[in-house]
Amino acid sequence: MAIQNNRLSTEQYEQNFRDIDPRFESSTAAKVEANRCLFCYDAPCTKSCPTHIDVPKFIKQIATDNVKGSAHTIFISNIMGAGCSKVCPVEKLCEGACVYNLLEEEPIQIAKLQEYSTLKALEENWKLFERKPSTGKKVAIIGAGPSGLSCAHVLAVEGVDVTIFEKEKKGGGLMTFGIAAYKVTPEFCESEVNYITSTGGIEIKYNHELGKNLPAGRQGITLPQLKKEFDATYLAFGVGETRPLKIPGEKLEGVVDAIKFIYELRNNGYSSVPVGDKVAVIGMGMTAIDAATQSKRLGAKEVTLIYRRTEEEMPCTEYEFNLAKLDGCEVIWLASPIKIKGRKGKVKSLVCSRMKLGEPDASGRRSPVGTGETFTLDVDMVIKATGQAPFEKLINKLKIKNAKGKISIDSNGATNIKGVFAGGDAVNGGKEVVDAVEAGKNGANAILKYIGLR
Repeated sequence: MAIQNNRLSTEQYEQNFRDIDPRFESSTAAKVEANRCLFCYDAPCTKSCPTHIDVPKFIKQIATDNVKGSAHTIFISNIMGAGCSKVCPVEKLCEGACVYNLLEEEPIQIAKLQEYSTLKALEENWKLFERKPSTGKKVAIIGAGPSGLSCAHVLAVEGVDVTIFEKEKKGGGLMTFGIAAYKVTPEFCESEVNYITSTGGIEIKYNHELGKNLPAGRQGITLPQLKKEFDATYLAFGVGETRPLKIPGEKLEGVVDAIKFIYELRNNGYSSVPVGDKVAVIGMGMTAIDAATQSKRLGAKEVTLIYRRTEEEMPCTEYEFNLAKLDGCEVIWLASPIKIKGRKGKVKSLVCSRMKLGEPDASGRRSPVGTGETFTLDVDMVIKATGQAPFEKLINKLKIKNAKGKISIDSNGATNIKGVFAGGDAVNGGKEVVDAVEAGKNGANAILKYIGLR
């Protein structure tokens, strides 16, 4: 067998891609966990959260049966708190900072408690924000991902009329199209976007993209047009395709971009996405783990992750790594691809160089260097998960100051073009969803000051 789709039954797909992290199903279970919290003063969990959620407060509210108040406490800091409870690398953030770790006890399950409150808010459509009367001010946002939605919500609550231009047919950005479905289902992503826009004052125009001469079905918009029609513009269009490997054989059939692979899964359904028998995934970040585990769940017999550094340096969390291991994925450390071999235009094998860690640089980090030894893996599919590249060509066309495609902003979030602000992955090059949400809040506050509402 080679690369093919529809390998499994409908029941198997549903089983493999259902939510892997069951929520607290009862208030009793949530309150038992909430009452473990020490409610620390100057809590390290809050300090470690990029959006600065008051963690002890929202947990105390759960413990006292004030679930609606708990959801509000979360949402005033992070309007995408429901999604972040499912995808945040909490062991590196809030739960990793929990003082119970110092006592060699299990940290408070902050993410599950956050999920408990926020999902109730979404399911019961609690109206936790009241929009101020319209001020007549209008702001355009490019991108309905976490940063754009966060910015839009802050502005809309303050009475600003917001129009979001989104190139896809659905909102949510990375949450909807770039993360494994067993972490956040398509239905959940849609409900989160609907909840955010239910405050009022936010219109999302789908299939609208920044630029000209676009494919059929996409409507182009330009920056001069936005500057003319709106009081300010916020750019939150994220980053682009996976960085190329720049090795021979990269154009062979069977070499795919991890982001596109996950996008096809989220957009077209599991049975329609082809996967190989023997799959190699290049990288060890969250996207690499998602690509590897989803390949296994699509029916691949063997999946091997290739990483040029060691386990101690892997960018994914231990939790994510364990997911891959539980799904039967293998890992080869200190290895780097140097050539993809093919037969009749299709992938047949992957040649890798054995690596070792060189001398420490000025920062103390040791970079991998080749040993001269190579090995070959028999594979029929190679998935590239080596990080995403910024939209450098687009940004240069827009004449926006940037550093290798990452938009440059000042301390107020403003670009070099008056009235144009930016944030999220388009600025930082690609971080966590929670970082994008915080950037959206900061961008909104800067815009409110710029248009005279602060």
